[in-house]
Amino acid sequence: MINRKVIIENIKTVFYALVIAIIIRSLLIQPFYIPSSSMEPTMLVGDRLFVTKYSYGYSKHSFPFSPPIFKVRLFLQTPERGDVVVFKTTRDNRTDFIKRLIGLPGDKIQFIDGDVYINNNQIPKSIVSKSNLIYCGNQVKVNTFQEILPNGKTNKAV
Repeated sequence: MINRKVIIENIKTVFYALVIAIIIRSLLIQPFYIPSSSMEPTMLVGDRLFVTKYSYGYSKHSFPFSPPIFKVRLFLQTPERGDVVVFKTTRDNRTDFIKRLIGLPGDKIQFIDGDVYINNNQIPKSIVSKSNLIYCGNQVKVNTFQEILPNGKTNKAV
């Protein structure tokens, strides 16, 4: 015969573990994985990273299911160029994007002939490596560049 007290204690333990996990994931850190090759060569498909939730403040998206608790961001801090940021798309409000930030609010970002321009100033870049990749049976030459952002942070790009 199953002891009713043991079952209740197990349910309490699972409940408390879930509450603690939700608090940690909502207020402190959240794990993510890199789903695509857009961050290569510095982050590869399948890499995992932990994101601190308090770095730029809290919004409704800091919590599971994005409940409309408040409309403004609390404890707002501005990110810097070169930071890796995670954000949700405006299209479905569910898909997470993980990208390196190169522009700040008000900046004009342009890509002209493979070069990045921020506010009409070309971002300097230098070739770090050259390699050949086999893609669909064809050999493709790929260069890896290092870009220097206006605040001095470097960014590797293919």
